[in-house]
Amino acid sequence: MARKGTSIRLSSSRISSSLLLSMFATFASFYVAGRLWQESQTRVHLISELHRVTGQGKSAISVDDTLKIIACREQKKTLAALEMELSAARQQGFVPKRTTDGTETKKRPLVVIGIMTSLGNKKKRDAVRQAWMGTGASLKKIETEKGVIARFVIGRSANKGDSMDKSIDAENSQTDDFIILDDVVEAPEEASKKVKLFFAYAADRWDAQFYAKANDNIYVNMDVLGSTLAAHLGNPRAYIGCMKSGEVFSEPNQKWYEPEWWKFGDKKSYFRHAYGEMYVITHALARFVSINRDILHAYAHDDVSTGSWFVGLDVKHVDEGKFCCSAWSSAICAGV
Repeated sequence: MARKGTSIRLSSSRISSSLLLSMFATFASFYVAGRLWQESQTRVHLISELHRVTGQGKSAISVDDTLKIIACREQKKTLAALEMELSAARQQGFVPKRTTDGTETKKRPLVVIGIMTSLGNKKKRDAVRQAWMGTGASLKKIETEKGVIARFVIGRSANKGDSMDKSIDAENSQTDDFIILDDVVEAPEEASKKVKLFFAYAADRWDAQFYAKANDNIYVNMDVLGSTLAAHLGNPRAYIGCMKSGEVFSEPNQKWYEPEWWKFGDKKSYFRHAYGEMYVITHALARFVSINRDILHAYAHDDVSTGSWFVGLDVKHVDEGKFCCSAWSSAICAGV
């Protein structure tokens, strides 16, 4: 009897354990099913809300697509702001004073003027400084207020380091208004190379809208220059000046002798190019000169050389009468 009682008790214990395990498994199943159902309902709700907000209605967009949409909207806002600032800049002749995030930024220079001068021309340089270029604080004021950077451009003496070179260095230490091209020898036959290296140097140093070549015997009206150039801000490849097409002189005893006269055909006439006293090119063209400085050909005269560099390019030649300098001119430039 004792063994039978013990057997009954063990059987009851096994039944109780099985019932408890079955009940636990049942409750666990209900719990898991409830959680899955809740999560599925939450997911359906979120997708429907995303459809309602985005207006897609078919399928939810990915995170990457959402970021692209946001970036596109921000770019549109930035573009609209830049267009408004560009419109204002064209009215002033300068670029915007502020960046799109509202922080202060330097005004982009309107034009860098390279005034070609020679070793013995100090009197002419002093006349230019007194007439329109200024010195010291007045020179800096023109840069900040008008966006015009003016520098004398000069090479070195054939005997480098001689008294003439030292004189230029001493003058520059006082005025700080020179671009000294060490690779150029001051001589008439180096004039084209001098202008080419000036454009290259200026484009590398200053991010200006325009770059101008001028002689040291003219007066420049910077207000008229600024308003004239502002009208061409929308053209990235403009070559502006008093356009001409003169005779090619083939005799060595003639003043404007061209050693390569035979390249200009039987009629011996130059292609259209800007008169040499003053002309202007845009930033893109100055960069072109800088990049290709080693392969751009130099003719006897700098204005012909500059014109030749742009003949085969998609460049807008602007015949601007205000650059036709003369002693009685009241436009951009006049003799001094």
